[in-house]
This record gives sequence, structure tokens and C-alpha cells, in this order.
Amino acid sequence: MEVVATSVIAVLGTLLGSGLTYLFQRRTVGRAEQFTRSERLRQERIDAYCAFAGALANYRRGQMDLWFAKHEQQAESDLRDLRREEQRLRAAALEAMFRVELLTDEPGLVAASRHALESIDRINRAETRAELDQERAASRTLLYDFVTSSKPHVSGPTAGTPVTGP
Repeated sequence: MEVVATSVIAVLGTLLGSGLTYLFQRRTVGRAEQFTRSERLRQERIDAYCAFAGALANYRRGQMDLWFAKHEQQAESDLRDLRREEQRLRAAALEAMFRVELLTDEPGLVAASRHALESIDRINRAETRAELDQERAASRTLLYDFVTSSKPHVSGPTAGTPVTGP
């Protein structure tokens, strides 16, 4: 009888050990998968935020090139080419902004991205050099504000995404 009781205890101990091992492994795998997803999202956000800031900088330069060409009264063919380039750069900035909006849950960051783009849109509307300088300064500040606002969302391996157990 003792042999049977010992065998039953051994089998129950083995089953309990196996069950606990399974639960711990499942929990560990879940945390590893969550960490991997969070890290991938962080990397995608870094790429998107950098691409957007770069697209804004290029669009800003295109706006200023067009402004100077218009105010220096360059040939119409040059202006047409600069307008096309400015439109291409704006489209690239919009595309990058949409990617930012898809990757962030932070309304403040979305607002910062839109304010920066709208500020750059106003550069070409400046009538005087003083207005241009003012719009350039404002757009530069808003571009830097976007970068500063995005930093907390990419500063760590799980930035912006809490890791929770299963």
C-alpha cells in the first residue's frame, strides 16, 4: 500500500511540476512577445518621427526657395519647377505626417505635427522679408517642438507601451 501511495504522490508531484512549468513558460513567452512588439513599435516610431522631421525640413527649404524665386522675379519656367518641387515636398511631408498619426496614440503629438506643417505652409504666403523671417522662425520652433514632443515616446525599449502580464 505504501508503494502505491508513494507512486501516486510521485505522479501528482510530476503533474503539478509540469503544470507549473507550463504556466511559467507561457507567462515568460507572453512577456517576451509583448516586449518584442513594444520594441518594434518604438523603432517604427523613431523611423516615422525622424522621417517626418526630415520631410518638414525639406518642405520648409522648398517653401523658402519658392519665396525667394518669386520675390527675385525669376523666370516663369523656374517658378513652375519650384512650385512642382514644393508640391512634391509637401506631399512627402503629408505622407510622413499620416504615418506619425497612425503610430501614435498621443493627441498632443498629432497636434504638434499638424501645427508644424501648417506653420511651414504659411512661409510662402509672406509678403515681406520681415514676414518671411517671422514665419521661418515660427516654423523652426514648431519643428523643434515636434521633435521634443516625440522624444518621450521613443526614449526607452517600451516607451509609450506598458508591459503587462498575461
